[in-house]
Amino acid sequence: MKHLPVTSLLTASLLACVSTSALADVQPWADTSKPADQRAAAAVAAMTLDEKLGLVMGYTDPEQLMKEPDDIVSAAIKADVAANHIKGSAGYIAGIPRLGIPAQWQTDASIGVRVTGMERTALPSSLATAASFDPKITEMGGIMIATEARASGFNIFLAGGGNLAREPRNGRNFEYTGEDPLLTGRMTGGLINGIQSQHMVSTMKHWAVNDQESQRTTVDATISKPAMRQSDLLAFEMIYDLSNPGSVMCSYNLVNGDWACENDYLNNRVLKQDWGFKGYVMSDWGAVHSSAKAANAGLDQFTGYPCCGHHGAFFSAKTLKADIASGAIPMSRIDDMAERILWPLFAKGVVDNPVKVGPIDFEADANVSQKAAEASLVLLKNDAIDGKSLLPLAGVKSIAIIGGHADKGVMAGGGSSGVTPVGGNAVPGLEPKTWPGPVVFMPSSPVEALKAAKPDASITYISGDNIKQAAALAKKSEVAIVFVTQWMGEGLDNPLELPGNQDALVAAVVKANPKTIVVVESGGAILMPWAGKVPAILEAFYPGARGGQAIANILTGQVNPSGHLPISFPASNAQLAHAEIPGFHKPDGIRVGITYDEGAAIGYKWYDVKGYTPLFAFGHGLSYTTFAVSAPKAALDGSDLVVGGTVQNSGGVAGAAVMQVYVSPTDWQAAGWEAPKRLVAFHKADLTPGGSAAFSQKVDPKLLATYDEATDSWVIKGGVYHVRLGQASDDLPQSVDITLPDSRWSAVH
Repeated sequence: MKHLPVTSLLTASLLACVSTSALADVQPWADTSKPADQRAAAAVAAMTLDEKLGLVMGYTDPEQLMKEPDDIVSAAIKADVAANHIKGSAGYIAGIPRLGIPAQWQTDASIGVRVTGMERTALPSSLATAASFDPKITEMGGIMIATEARASGFNIFLAGGGNLAREPRNGRNFEYTGEDPLLTGRMTGGLINGIQSQHMVSTMKHWAVNDQESQRTTVDATISKPAMRQSDLLAFEMIYDLSNPGSVMCSYNLVNGDWACENDYLNNRVLKQDWGFKGYVMSDWGAVHSSAKAANAGLDQFTGYPCCGHHGAFFSAKTLKADIASGAIPMSRIDDMAERILWPLFAKGVVDNPVKVGPIDFEADANVSQKAAEASLVLLKNDAIDGKSLLPLAGVKSIAIIGGHADKGVMAGGGSSGVTPVGGNAVPGLEPKTWPGPVVFMPSSPVEALKAAKPDASITYISGDNIKQAAALAKKSEVAIVFVTQWMGEGLDNPLELPGNQDALVAAVVKANPKTIVVVESGGAILMPWAGKVPAILEAFYPGARGGQAIANILTGQVNPSGHLPISFPASNAQLAHAEIPGFHKPDGIRVGITYDEGAAIGYKWYDVKGYTPLFAFGHGLSYTTFAVSAPKAALDGSDLVVGGTVQNSGGVAGAAVMQVYVSPTDWQAAGWEAPKRLVAFHKADLTPGGSAAFSQKVDPKLLATYDEATDSWVIKGGVYHVRLGQASDDLPQSVDITLPDSRWSAVH
């Protein structure tokens, strides 16, 4: 893209001709001293009906749009989209030049700017950066990708994802930030804060209970309202409270019998009434199933047409005008839709700070991505052999590196979060080549990075396709490193077993050489039948644009690993809450249903309820140093519970500790909880050897409460609660008790 679209040029010319004060007299919505809601209302009052409906309709794929009948999409709209839509991007909504309202240029997604054929910097997957347990990491990532987006001509970012990893096999878990509401709230909230600090609107998605990809457009998720409020919706509520996103994207699925994009309970009752959300609800691409019902149930922007075999009448101004004329949609609702769309354009600075296409500092942005990866990769296991831990690599003279295309790059996820990397796809041609592919490897080779980090070692790479050759190379090498990969993408779910012969490859290599390290590049949890025999395992997730360098730096000790798991890793499929995913690996479009009987007991909570021992627990993560936690704190500050503790670096090298605080009622079932304990606070601290740090945090009272549907309120049952301090959900050595009083408050903000 070499120039600003036409509507931006018209807007800029208009504004340049009139002084700011004079313009505010003529156009009160241009008065920057006024609150955003007043500016939005004033602008809408000056609009024609067609201009309001123009804000409501969003388009994609101009080539397909040109084929639509003119009574569905007018010739004028087609011409505008053709002239101003950024080729290969997610979507476009026309501006209103005469009022100084800019067009909305929409780009995917949480990991970076996704535009077909446009090379941009990819962050590590959102699940990876969640493992940092540091909201500053996701906020800096949000700033970086938003800066690239603005320089590319965009002002709406279709990020960030906040769905809980309820279903470990969900193909989009890599786009989200884990299984716990607090962790998801803080980490996704950090990303959105970073994006919106750059005068962009960020989108909280996918709203809601969108926990599987199989039959994602037809599955009906059944869950009780209290369970939903205490799990999936609680995560979104925390994101909302921490970041105030300008828009919310409703999901494809049905929830308790109604499509998410025409779900009155979700959109009107919870989001707009209880939480006081001022922004707009946009549809996912192809998620609209009606006009009047959707509008009245809270859908504000009918986005992404034409897409996904969608029925065009729902996107027709003619249809909406007929609904208005018949009274099916009140005119006040159309005004509300337009005001909600405009509110974040004013509130987040989109109107007052127009996008400007310009150069991108890819080197600096890659450094941001690398730092995020280095703070996020999780050392799962590091056993001692002959009295010495296998990692970090030191004094090693020969290394065999096997598999995972580690000579070329690192894996990335597919679908709308896929980013075309700077330098192109390092391993082109892998299946699937079509949506949600292509499979992309970031051109950041762990092999080359390790050679640079250890020039004194002999490093040999083979693909691992021939297991006997791999075992032979491992046997004659001092250390073997096996890279295994699990590709995930939008629109599909995958088993937890590694594909192909990778499990057999690891088993053969570790049998040939006990000093074997496994590096996992995965979209989420995987099963590891070889975990008991492999002494060292590094979970890299999808590590982003500089993933190879980050992996090498951690393996060689130049960076001390500090990531902690944002999800539980099951020991077997028998530990999953649902044995089967409805409609798994069947053609799309089958109407299926799933009932979430586990309620809010997701992830580590489910394991606690069932008494299962996972392969690796939520919050688990090792370091090359050791930490000791002490002095657990729990006190009431008025009605607020304040918790905290102290951690000391008791080892010999600098590192970052993650302190985690969980609360357990004396009798969790009597308290009405879904599980014995909940994460209520966490804090990351960088410590030199011998150094210590203390922290304290106020606990969001909803983390101690249950939702009472009858009164639309949150309730804490009084009694003795145990406050437990440690470094993982299964490593909580310190505790202190606190007595909490009975408490009740409205769910309305």
